[in-house]
Amino acid sequence: MIIIALGSNIDGPWGPPAATVLKALGFLDGEECRLVRASALVETSPLGRIDQPNFVNAVAQVETAMGPEALLEHLHSIEAMAGRRRGEKWGPRVLDLDLIDYDGLIRDQPPPILPHPGIPDRAFVLAPLAEIAPEWRHPVLKQSAAELLARLGGKSEGAILGPRG
Repeated sequence: MIIIALGSNIDGPWGPPAATVLKALGFLDGEECRLVRASALVETSPLGRIDQPNFVNAVAQVETAMGPEALLEHLHSIEAMAGRRRGEKWGPRVLDLDLIDYDGLIRDQPPPILPHPGIPDRAFVLAPLAEIAPEWRHPVLKQSAAELLARLGGKSEGAILGPRG
């Protein structure tokens, strides 16, 4: 199962954050990738730097013949089309696409590190992931997204504020 997290918190050429995430989902369903399913959009508090707008987040499952490196490049090209300029870590962004899991592959050599190291602490990934793939299990921790989310006990990065979109 290949899982991608999507997020946006500032307007870009594709419109406001919700429109940007939806447009990005469209780009994940093309020749290089096939969108299998996507979560609802959720509004979340920012991670790290809190003096910025809330995020709109979603999670998608895709199928692709691309390897993880090529898929990461593809994700970066979608971000660039949306106007993403890499800069401040955890700062505002028009679009952020993260490769969360690639068929359970475990590796610590970038790029990309798999599974994404932030998964266990990020409600904004875990809640939508539990929605679309309740059978998914973390490749290292062997827990489902719902189990990892429950383990956070309200102490998570990027708290869920509610549905949006």
